[in-house]
Amino acid sequence: MLDVGTFYRENQSCLFRVWAPLCKQMTLHLVHPDDQKIEMSAQPGGYFVADVPNLSPATLYYYQPDEQGDYPDPASHYQPEGVHRASKVVNHHAFSWNDQTWTGVNPESLVIYELHVGTFTTEGTFEAIIPRLQDLKEIGVTALQLMPIAQFPGNRNWGYDGVYPYAVQNSYGGPDGLKKLVDAAHANGIAVLLDVVYNHLGPEGNYLDVFGPYFSDTYKTPWGKAINFDGPHSDGVREFFANNALYWARYFHIDGLRFDAIHEIFDRGAIHFWEFLNKKIEHDDFLAGKNFWLIAESDLNDPKVVQPNDLGGFGFTAQWLDDFHHALYVLVDQNGQEQYGDFGSLRQLQKAYLSGFVHSGDYVAARKKKYGRSSAAISGDHFIAFIQNHDQVGNRVKGERLSVLVDFDRLKLATGALWCAPYIPMLFMGEEYADETPFYYFVSHSDPELIAAVTEGRNNLFAALKAPGKGPDPQEIDTFKNSIIDWEQAKSSHHKVFREWTKKLARLKTTHPALKCFDRNNLWCDVVEQQGLALFRRSSDEQHLLLILMNFGNKTLRYNLPTDQKWGLLLDSTDAFWQRDYTGNDPATTASTIKTSFSLKPLQFVILEQQDQV
Repeated sequence: MLDVGTFYRENQSCLFRVWAPLCKQMTLHLVHPDDQKIEMSAQPGGYFVADVPNLSPATLYYYQPDEQGDYPDPASHYQPEGVHRASKVVNHHAFSWNDQTWTGVNPESLVIYELHVGTFTTEGTFEAIIPRLQDLKEIGVTALQLMPIAQFPGNRNWGYDGVYPYAVQNSYGGPDGLKKLVDAAHANGIAVLLDVVYNHLGPEGNYLDVFGPYFSDTYKTPWGKAINFDGPHSDGVREFFANNALYWARYFHIDGLRFDAIHEIFDRGAIHFWEFLNKKIEHDDFLAGKNFWLIAESDLNDPKVVQPNDLGGFGFTAQWLDDFHHALYVLVDQNGQEQYGDFGSLRQLQKAYLSGFVHSGDYVAARKKKYGRSSAAISGDHFIAFIQNHDQVGNRVKGERLSVLVDFDRLKLATGALWCAPYIPMLFMGEEYADETPFYYFVSHSDPELIAAVTEGRNNLFAALKAPGKGPDPQEIDTFKNSIIDWEQAKSSHHKVFREWTKKLARLKTTHPALKCFDRNNLWCDVVEQQGLALFRRSSDEQHLLLILMNFGNKTLRYNLPTDQKWGLLLDSTDAFWQRDYTGNDPATTASTIKTSFSLKPLQFVILEQQDQV
């Protein structure tokens, strides 16, 4: 059993359990459908419980710690009226699942699609995503990654201001809406990952301090108080967050979690929180035989993030590879170095393919110190690569996507470079058809001082990133509305061409033995005339070999092919099929040709396949 929350049983009784180690007494205040107060019993470890028979599943309730007044449940499963109002009991037994045979997605088939529920459709709900699942499956998507859906203030937010880690955002459709989406996704062969925030809680509606020492006075984060994972009374905090991971898996059949900014999670204890969490997952009966992903966002550039606990690592399944994005982005956008001044050479992209981390112990000017450690020994399936995500787009003043920042040929080149990397690929919503809708930062707070602070914080961020101008007001409703992606674009002109380009690359990535191989010992990469790359990918059984040629410059390159092999042209970004103004039938498979050398035009991307030995 999980340690906190409400546990509604099939006999219509309900167990209420809350952690409040510094409180002398706790009262359960039922406010709907009947008003009733029940004194809760104290248990070891700072817990209070109340077992209530014959309870309506529509019950709304508060807790009253030491008679201080009504407060929502810190482990509330649902806040139907927002962060300041009563919590609601949820009968998780009432939902009928249809995914009994589902076990998850394997690494070689994983294609992640990050989306924000509120701006993915005009409805902004979980259920509105369901009709889009077939389109995403057709592209090659095998996993949705939902930006945080834990209850936040108002109905517009990126999700990183959540204050109820167990409660599903009410404006998105609440618990039932999420369950319907997950069940439908599994029916389409698509996993669902959740972005969770364990490094801080948002400022509005955050009442955890009333219940206990959830926060630390020792550490600080850029967003507020750090979570207390290693101080006095931290046992209950560790249980609260570790069991949150199990909660999403058991009650919502979630396939994995992406953890926000783990470098802002502090624990100097002998058993680090990540080891504690891994052990719980390892011994959980519900997860036995299932692929459950633990993905880290980390600013450490340290391979220990994905190394096993018994080797001193954190035990994550995979982590985001920001260095790949930075190294590639500055090569396709001439303005990229304004934001990423420590990147800009082809050698760095070469290193990103060969080793993972680009900064692996060298001096980094932006950090004013030596930074990082080599990840060359780590298999590629431990890294998530991307050319866009919510941060990269949303933290620009105008919220521009790559499709707006660079021309069509550069966009094709960057996308090809991503899909041929020996890593798990991730798309940001709309990227598959080159959506041009901006993605801004938005909130819907109720405190005027907080709203002003958020606006000031965003402007300071842009100044630190050396971005000119000021972004739109995060609080304004139009800032949110203008971020809703435009699905009509996908039906027109070059967007259709680019969708097919993405679809072709995704199919190659997940079906071709060479591109499915994550072993970087089967990969080598050469810089060509200081403006191109020649990337060789070989399958694990050594029966298949691909050569990917990329020209990032403005002059034609000539590359001499290995003379002991015959090569066929598998994909060429300069074919008529892949031109911005192409309006013919769907792209056909390109005809194979045999060459001894290849002339690579500016911004051209090609994939050659070894035919046989000469």
